[in-house]
Amino acid sequence: MKRRTFIHKSSLAGTGVCLALSLITRQQESPIKVGVIGLDTSHSVAFTKVINAESTGFKVSHAYPNGSKDIESSVSRIPKYTQEMKALGVTIAPSIDALLAEVEVVLLETNDGRLHLEQAKAIIAAKKPLFIDKPMAASLKDVVTIFDLAKKHQVPIFSSSSLRFSPSMQAIKAGKVGEVIGAATFSPATIEKTHPDLFWYGIHGIEALFTLMGTGCKSVRRTFSKGTDIVVGEWRDGRIGTFRGLRNGKTSYGGRVFGTEGISEAGIYEGYEHLVKEIMQFFKTGIPPVTAAETIEIFAFMEAAELSKKRKGKVVSLARVLKKV
Repeated sequence: MKRRTFIHKSSLAGTGVCLALSLITRQQESPIKVGVIGLDTSHSVAFTKVINAESTGFKVSHAYPNGSKDIESSVSRIPKYTQEMKALGVTIAPSIDALLAEVEVVLLETNDGRLHLEQAKAIIAAKKPLFIDKPMAASLKDVVTIFDLAKKHQVPIFSSSSLRFSPSMQAIKAGKVGEVIGAATFSPATIEKTHPDLFWYGIHGIEALFTLMGTGCKSVRRTFSKGTDIVVGEWRDGRIGTFRGLRNGKTSYGGRVFGTEGISEAGIYEGYEHLVKEIMQFFKTGIPPVTAAETIEIFAFMEAAELSKKRKGKVVSLARVLKKV
């Protein structure tokens, strides 16, 4: 039987090491098998439908259902999404180890970020390239640990919100408004008691903010109320970026970006297909479309916002929270 050959290699990107995987020969005609871990989120079904309906060269073949053990909004979804995956022809694995024995790449979809480090350890030990859905973890420390493990074992990984790859966001990154001098984004920011406030859902709007502004945020201050969050970040070059978390009234995703040549709407939700396309390209090349350094800064931003809330809105430097990990 002809075999598919993967070669691992490392490359530098920015200040961090990006671990890359190159698929340089593909002698076997059958699709590359994708495993899904966690059926407590609608993303698992949605991503599977996109991957298995298109000629991507990939197929979701196996899934492991168990995710959160104590977040009721997640636990209650598992039976429904398990049945939907079965209807799509996906085999339900009895354990993560059983799934890893059958697949070549992994989508870590468990809704509960607290579980991601332990689950990622098994995937990385098995040398399976993986995408980790939001939130990547429930603490900055766990995020850094996952990236360190991936680097040590030369396994490519990345994490991202779908908002990052929406066509409108990519048009801005390509220069639609010239140089970005500021941005204001918003998204739902439902609070889940098991996670730091913004990690659970606010992460989407914050990822959109960083997609527009880039890295280099030096400090954060947060104003919190029961229905709203306002988080203001100051970048090292003097630019200001803001995030508004929505918990009252109508909630949606969006924002506005301010550039040297124009002002534009930004950060709207435009479907999962664009993210899935990036994940498939990542699995083919092993080159993450989002660096570890940027993802770590996003989580440092949110952790600094959590500390600012505890300190009644005082400014908190990202260096302070990064130093702890």
